[in-house]
Amino acid sequence: MLVRSEPFTEVNRLAQQLFGAPSTGTWSRPTAMPADAYRNGDEFVIVFDLPGVDKDAIDIDIERNVLTVRAERRPIDLGEQAQAALTERPFGVFSRQMLLGEALDTDRIDATYQNGVLALRIPIAEKAKPRKITVGGHAEQEHKVLDS
Repeated sequence: MLVRSEPFTEVNRLAQQLFGAPSTGTWSRPTAMPADAYRNGDEFVIVFDLPGVDKDAIDIDIERNVLTVRAERRPIDLGEQAQAALTERPFGVFSRQMLLGEALDTDRIDATYQNGVLALRIPIAEKAKPRKITVGGHAEQEHKVLDS
């Protein structure tokens, strides 16, 4: 259903966790966003954490089964008098690409955004769903024709 296509994203994420340095993503070097993916019945669900991101700052594209999600979180305007005492929340550009399998109906993706969580629901394609094949009586007649 899903193929991980960004090996360096995982390396960057681990480095951020190990060294504790929040990075500021740019359009040319975006920061990875955390995601979960799972199958739920006849749909595949991918959930992204994007706290503090405005809904209008989220861009979702799909091209040749490659899903790209980009978002931008801008720093809060603290005013001229404010002096930062602690700054751990990352800001900037976040991006994630995922290669979706052929078993998904990428023409019918549904996206919702609530409480800083972007959820994409992708139906399983009809051709990929299990189906019953019934055995008919025509095979015996075809067999007789072939033996003649």
